[in-house]
Amino acid sequence: MKKSTFVISFCLIFPLLAQASILKIEINNPIHPIISEYVRNTIDKAEKEKASLIIMTLNTPGGLDSSMREIIEKILSSKVPVVAFVSPSGGRSASAGFFIAIACDLFVMAPGTNTGAAHPVGISITGQKMDETMEEKVTHDAASYIKTLAEKRGRNSKLAEDAVRKSLSYTEEEALRGNLIDLVAKDEQEIIDFFHGKKIKRFTGEEVLLDLEGEEVQEIPLSTRQKFLITISNPNLAYILLMLGLLGLYFEFSNPGSILPGVMGGICLLLAIFSFQILPINYVGLILIFLAIGLFILEIKVQSYGILSIGGIIAMVIGSIMLIDAPIPELRPSLKFIIPVAVGVSLIFIFLIVLAIRAHIKKVFTGKEGLVGEIGTAKTDLKPEGKVFVHGEIWQAEASEKIPKGSKVKVVEVLGQLKIRVEKI
Repeated sequence: MKKSTFVISFCLIFPLLAQASILKIEINNPIHPIISEYVRNTIDKAEKEKASLIIMTLNTPGGLDSSMREIIEKILSSKVPVVAFVSPSGGRSASAGFFIAIACDLFVMAPGTNTGAAHPVGISITGQKMDETMEEKVTHDAASYIKTLAEKRGRNSKLAEDAVRKSLSYTEEEALRGNLIDLVAKDEQEIIDFFHGKKIKRFTGEEVLLDLEGEEVQEIPLSTRQKFLITISNPNLAYILLMLGLLGLYFEFSNPGSILPGVMGGICLLLAIFSFQILPINYVGLILIFLAIGLFILEIKVQSYGILSIGGIIAMVIGSIMLIDAPIPELRPSLKFIIPVAVGVSLIFIFLIVLAIRAHIKKVFTGKEGLVGEIGTAKTDLKPEGKVFVHGEIWQAEASEKIPKGSKVKVVEVLGQLKIRVEKI
């Protein structure tokens, strides 16, 4: 009886002794699907473990609108309060990062940081900026969205809206004076100490008392898979993988049996395709790259005096520039990188195609096919059969006419292992 009483008492008391932790995540990348997955998984973990707070350290230039909205939706529905902490000093939370920070329950900045500059940047299917009418619509939509978030969180909606419409950016002191953020803090511990025992208003209007004293901060790192995906989602690396994949597969198809180029090319192409699921791809750019390869092949088949090759290089460069349709430079390959790589890859394709064509039209010097066209001497009269000396060997031969001994003959066909057809020269 005493033992059962102890077990029951322990089960009742243990949950009270267990302390809910504070989860911390760091975002030091552009906002894209992998970062969205990282944030959403962490919020799910926090809710499951009944954590008391999530501290989300932000240092991002912005990112994709779709991923940003996924993160914001998860934050707004989170059962655990979320703090956006722009850190370290010298860092920023711009564009999509600003929207995410405004949506959080608490918005904190470290000294020497800035936030804002959230004017939407739209790219059309041609790779150019959107026209004024469409851009105005997108801007109005973004301004209304940030205004709603700011008002529900009790922040300065005018400053938030100006960050979108006028692309304004604010220092931590300006943001604090303007009631855009809740605190300027050096580190996470200062945040915990400041907000412990304070009531905060959730997005639903519910008030929650934060009890943070003595709680351990648990860092939630990116998983190995997420780190790998973030690495290959680098736009420059994704572009190189695409080019290497195309080169490897072309080399394998033009030289069947090479194996290694085909295997490596296939792996590179699959990794590039996987990267493109993370990055916003303009399929017109991808089509232009394949068109360029087609023009290089046609150049060998058609005598265009280099016009098709020039067209292929132009298509390759333009397609490469248009390939990744991202709103911020950090998600687009650098032009200084793309142009030389595109031109270099184009020249390599042309070189490989020329070698392949030359190999196919080159005369065969070995085997039966190597005998065709060879010149020899009739060792006997051909009436119409006899013997001829060709290629250092004596062959049984036949001809369509009588050929006297000692005449020069040319091999026109190999009839068997030891017999050929010849004609008189």
